[in-house]
Amino acid sequence: MRLATYQHQGRRHVGLLSESGDTVSPIRMDLGHESRGMLTLIERHAAGVGELPPTGAPVPLAEVRLEAPIPLPRRNIFCVGRNYHAHAKELSGSVFKDSAAKVDSWPIVFTKVPECVIGPDDEVRLPDAAISSQIDYEAELAVVIGKGGSNIGRAEAMSHVFGYTIVNDVTARDVQMRHQQWDLGKSFDTFCPMGPWIVTADSLDGRDTRVRCWVNDELRQDGSTTDLIFDIPTLIETCSRGITLYPGDLIATGTPAGVGMGLSPPRYLASGDRVRIEIDGIGVLQNRFA
Repeated sequence: MRLATYQHQGRRHVGLLSESGDTVSPIRMDLGHESRGMLTLIERHAAGVGELPPTGAPVPLAEVRLEAPIPLPRRNIFCVGRNYHAHAKELSGSVFKDSAAKVDSWPIVFTKVPECVIGPDDEVRLPDAAISSQIDYEAELAVVIGKGGSNIGRAEAMSHVFGYTIVNDVTARDVQMRHQQWDLGKSFDTFCPMGPWIVTADSLDGRDTRVRCWVNDELRQDGSTTDLIFDIPTLIETCSRGITLYPGDLIATGTPAGVGMGLSPPRYLASGDRVRIEIDGIGVLQNRFA
């Protein structure tokens, strides 16, 4: 299934996409729950309510405005750094070279604040150059947790996955380096485009799919999640060690090679640039930077 959060006739809805992708049928929810986007549905699923609530009449997708599937996550998004073999290699000669040898010891985990999430086709706001002049893109598959829990083992980790979506882990590289930690440079307002919807785990195996990214129609990133250094079960196991995961939590799994910082010379984003991310089995997330 593909489940979307969207605006139609001045209201937020959660809906089920048709197989063709031409229409979306609104899911009937209790008043007020729509403000949470997909969170209520994910919580129902975790509680064992497997059936979707009834849906209303389908609406042409062209008549709605898609939003992030979870417009405001309940807490920070878990993110994983340097988790593709080729990406780790391309940064081995950068400012991160001192820690390159340790890249396969433990996953590098940081977070992005919930308020930086925006939806498909929303505009990413570039900061003033005095704050940052090195804005980079990172195309990523994001895991959406369904069943919560702590100290989840690898063997049962995939049973905790509700589905998958796309995120662009937009990064201010100079801020990231200046503070010697990653949260500030990753959490600027609008720095987490997400969408276009959630694909449920029964429709996609995130452990084997293709991630691509174009900047102004130039293909920059093209990788497979089979190249992950730490696979999805390992990431769930790691993030849940001593920390309870909740339904709707998000884990961004890392980005393939081809980021702007890894090019020679580096190529950062400028006003007017468009970044398009496509993940097989999910769809396309596109945003303009300005």
